[in-house]
Amino acid sequence: MSKPMTKTQLVAALAEEMGSDKKAAGAALDAVCALITREVSGGGAVTLPGVGKIYCRERPEREVRNPATGEKFTKEADKVVKMTIAKALKDSVNG
Repeated sequence: MSKPMTKTQLVAALAEEMGSDKKAAGAALDAVCALITREVSGGGAVTLPGVGKIYCRERPEREVRNPATGEKFTKEADKVVKMTIAKALKDSVNG
């Protein structure tokens, strides 16, 4: 498995794809990330066409166990960010 693309590499590839400079591509990437963060943290969801859907899901209060000690305790309800991958992306990876 190869190493994940860094932000610098992503900005450079985005700039090349857009036919723009790295500064504009970096600003576009930062704007998209800020928009996704704001929408998902507010309880909404964002669909990236061809990539997937990013959303927040609430988990109820539940009983958990510390594997080191075996001690059981109640974990409070919390939220977790999830992503469902689009079928088009799955098909392109497997096909």
